Amino acid sequence: MKLIECPRDAWQGFHPFIPSETKLAYLNQLMKVGFETIDFGSFVSPKAMPQMQDTAWVTERLDLSGSSTSLLAIVANERGAADACTFGQIGQIGYPFSISETFQMRNTQATIAESFERVKRIAGLCTKHQKELVIYISMGFGNPYGDAWAPEIVMEWVEKLSKLGVSTFSLADTVGVAQASDIGWLFTALIPHYPELEFGAHFHTRPDDWRIKIQAAYDAGCRRFDGAMFGYGGCPMAQDDLVGNMPTERLIDFAKEQKELLSIDADELQKARTMFQQIVG
Repeated sequence: MKLIECPRDAWQGFHPFIPSETKLAYLNQLMKVGFETIDFGSFVSPKAMPQMQDTAWVTERLDLSGSSTSLLAIVANERGAADACTFGQIGQIGYPFSISETFQMRNTQATIAESFERVKRIAGLCTKHQKELVIYISMGFGNPYGDAWAPEIVMEWVEKLSKLGVSTFSLADTVGVAQASDIGWLFTALIPHYPELEFGAHFHTRPDDWRIKIQAAYDAGCRRFDGAMFGYGGCPMAQDDLVGNMPTERLIDFAKEQKELLSIDADELQKARTMFQQIVG
C-alpha cells in the first residue's frame, strides 16, 4: 500500500494562520516518517486559500535529505502549475478535476470544459519539467448539488484525461457520500481496464464508516490511499461536522491487518502526531 499524508487538506481551512516556521518544522518531521508522498501545500490565490500563501517559502526551506518521500502540491490553474514547476523539490502536481459542474466552478472558477483545457496545458508543463500529474476526480462518488453523477461518467472522464498523458488518478469522495457498492464497482471497473494507470482513493468520511470505504476499495484492487492525522480537515462542502479526512492512523492499522509492508517509522510518526496536536490545539 502507498500512503499519502495530506497536511495541506488538513489545515487549509484552519484559522488562524499557522506560522510558516511551524509548518516547516512539522513537514520536516513528516519527511522522516516514511510516507510514500506528502500533499504538503498549494499554489493558489492567497485570497482563495490564505493558509497556503507561504507554500513557496516553505518549499525552499524543506529538508529532504535522507528521505525518499515525494512532495505533491495542489494547483487550480496553469499559473499555479507554472509556479510549482519552478521547484525541483516538488515531484508531483495535483489538480482537482470535478465531474460536478457546480463544484468545479466553486473550486476553480472554471467549467468542466474549461478545466479540461487547463489540464491539457498543465500536463504539458509537467512533461516539460518532469513532474508527475495527479488528477483528483472531485465529487467522484456523488455531489450535494443535484448535478449528474454515475460511475460511467467517472470512467468517461478517466478515459479522456488519460489520453492527455495523465497516469495517476485519485477518486475523491469529497463530501463523504460514497457507498461501498459504488466504490467497489468503480475500482473493479477501472483497475483491470487500465493496467497502465494508477488509481488511488481520497476518502472523506464519518468516524463510523471509514473501514467500509477502505475495505471496498482495497478488495477492488486499490493500493493508494490518502489520509490526514486524526482525520483532521476535509471539505466544508460536506455540510456535516463529522465528515473529515480519512484518519492516517486508521489506514496504518488497516495496512497492518492486511499484512501490507509499510516503511512507517513508529517513533517518528508519534513525534509528528504530537506536533500536529500542538498546531491545531
